[in-house]
Amino acid sequence: MSDNGGSPRKSSFGQSMRAVFWSFFGVRKRRDLEADATQLNPLHVVAAALITAAIFIGVLILVVRAVVG
Repeated sequence: MSDNGGSPRKSSFGQSMRAVFWSFFGVRKRRDLEADATQLNPLHVVAAALITAAIFIGVLILVVRAVVG
């Protein structure tokens, strides 16, 4: 028998993407941060961070190519 000590995590991958996206810019309310800590799935957050970082790097490469080329 396992006891999770509370309600199970209920979040979608989209919610994790949104939380990571806003966290990249440092624009999160404390209330949202606390809700994220209890609801978001850590694996979703890691995957969302990797995807967002790849998109960010891709955009930087495109901008540099547009400016240089």
